[in-house]
Amino acid sequence: MNSMDTVTATRRFFLKQLASLSAMLTLSIPAKNVLAKGKTALTDVRVSESNNDHTRVVFDLSNEIDHSIFTLASPNRIVIDLKGVRKSAALVSDENKTKLLKGIRSAVRKNNDLRIVLDLNSKVRPRSFILQPDKQLGHRLVVDMHATSLSPTPIKTSQQQRRQKKKEFVIAIDPGHGGKDPGAVGRKGTLEKDITLAVAKKLKVMINRTAGYRCVLTRDTDRFVVLRNRGKAARKHQADLFVSLHADAFKSPKVEGASVYALSLNGASSEAARWIAHKENSSDLIGGISLDDKDDLIASVLLDLSQTATIQDSLELGSDVLKHLGKVGKLNKKSVQQAGFAVLKAPDMPSILIETAFISNPKEERRLKSPKHQHKIAKAILAGIKNHMKNQLV
Repeated sequence: MNSMDTVTATRRFFLKQLASLSAMLTLSIPAKNVLAKGKTALTDVRVSESNNDHTRVVFDLSNEIDHSIFTLASPNRIVIDLKGVRKSAALVSDENKTKLLKGIRSAVRKNNDLRIVLDLNSKVRPRSFILQPDKQLGHRLVVDMHATSLSPTPIKTSQQQRRQKKKEFVIAIDPGHGGKDPGAVGRKGTLEKDITLAVAKKLKVMINRTAGYRCVLTRDTDRFVVLRNRGKAARKHQADLFVSLHADAFKSPKVEGASVYALSLNGASSEAARWIAHKENSSDLIGGISLDDKDDLIASVLLDLSQTATIQDSLELGSDVLKHLGKVGKLNKKSVQQAGFAVLKAPDMPSILIETAFISNPKEERRLKSPKHQHKIAKAILAGIKNHMKNQLV
């Protein structure tokens, strides 16, 4: 089996969800909420189901809240504690039932908190996250439930279909900073923008010499590129991976080592609202399913699943790259970190940001300026990418 013809980003549960999300049923349960002074209102509860193996419960709230969530067995249930939230009539309904969800009940806890129990028909994998207000919706707590018996059914996303047609794997390399933005400056005057471009050019040569791989750079000269335009440039070339190169800095010259970052869920959630606002341009981001005819709740589910799967792919890619970077120098962080970097926020493309070393450390600054060490860094990054792709082959 030809490797490039069989490359698939194993977005495990995402692929199964994506096959049926366009037919998702959304159940809206009206709320009758009486708000006590100083308390947060639970204004609505919405339940949606996809293909019997994924249920999402969205709690609409008047303010941002703190919450905790845990599971219990015998019987199976999810317990959610909402701090400072008043009990709502929205929770009392026979309509909030799905294949996974048997019902929702609640009780006041410690006179000030609300405990919600999601009674389940079977064991599930839960995940919760907060969505910040956008132009149409307010604060939301989202709880996703996935059946534990899922056996993912591979489907080809539009990105994978394009990849098969062109029979090559496209990697976008983003040399951080540039032009009027020098980035960090070493104690000997070394500019981060120069280091990232030098490593990127070496990496491009290596990638293009690898059969079935092609590299594109977001910049190949000393010029300034707006952060969001870097992702757009990668998408223009239908890139399969996005790697942003940087050199870290800190006030202490003793801090050293490389780090790798992927997008955090908080960053993903806030970015999803921006994509929903431009639904007409978003069909390719979620495997060719157009968002034009979807309401915002379903669009949010689609984009969240897409971006959640993308983040998982990014974490796996980052781990592979970090392992190889550890062979050419010290690591500042031995696991992939997560943060809300704007350059990593594309919902459709596994993306990582690499801090190659600390340019503020005199020893590492000298190494970063060395063409030989730059070559080693580029070689390690490519080795990590190739190892990641090997693990993705089916």
